[in-house]
Amino acid sequence: MDPVDLRELLEQVQTNKLGIEPALEKLRKRAVADLGFANVDLDRRQRCGFPEVIFCQGKTCEWIEAVVRKLSDAKQHCLATRVSDAQADHLAKEFPSAEQDRIAGTFWLPAGPIEPVGRVMIITAGTSDLPVAREAFVTAQAIGTHAQLLADVGVAGIHRLLRHQQDFVGADAIVVVAGMDGALPSVVGGLVDCPVIAVPTSVGYGAAFAGVAPLLTMLNACSANVVVVNIDSGFKGGYVAALIARRARQAEEPCTK
Repeated sequence: MDPVDLRELLEQVQTNKLGIEPALEKLRKRAVADLGFANVDLDRRQRCGFPEVIFCQGKTCEWIEAVVRKLSDAKQHCLATRVSDAQADHLAKEFPSAEQDRIAGTFWLPAGPIEPVGRVMIITAGTSDLPVAREAFVTAQAIGTHAQLLADVGVAGIHRLLRHQQDFVGADAIVVVAGMDGALPSVVGGLVDCPVIAVPTSVGYGAAFAGVAPLLTMLNACSANVVVVNIDSGFKGGYVAALIARRARQAEEPCTK
């Protein structure tokens, strides 16, 4: 439960405006919102630092709308991924103030302002990798970091990457999105001292096996600071990178008593 709401609840119990049993019932209801077709985890922000994210693939427009409203009513940020064109059109009518990225397939409805902490760089090998990269970019921003996107700097023209080296060397975490041979993450890893999250994409000709070839390349990366997430999982790459970046900067803050 949000600290402000919890304080209000405790004050009601303390002043006898609310009994113990009704208060416990409120706490139980707060944890999970049962919508019949979904159980929305309203305590995930307290446990994990960010509210539940909606994965829209396979869901009806009405289901997604209901979950968005529940998160919004609970005063929580709402991020949705893999939003189809039909779902995006529906959500745009219901939530006109929300931000949508049609390339990334994302929907973003913040509950309030976010103060970014830490720096995440997202790098793509090619322009064809942009949908996955933008999903990582939107996610990293939503989690609360300064995110920057550097596109189309793959190993086929390595000078394109090296001319931007000063832009990504100081990042707290880097997400590298690549298909085809998937070689870029290992190259980037050899140039920086931060974690590199490699995201293989399903971009490539037949022998790329819809992302399996770059996945295997990335799993066998020579650079020791490279770790790998699933094929086309820009959300997971951006999410993990943002957590790393925020924790890195928070660790630098002086302890105060």
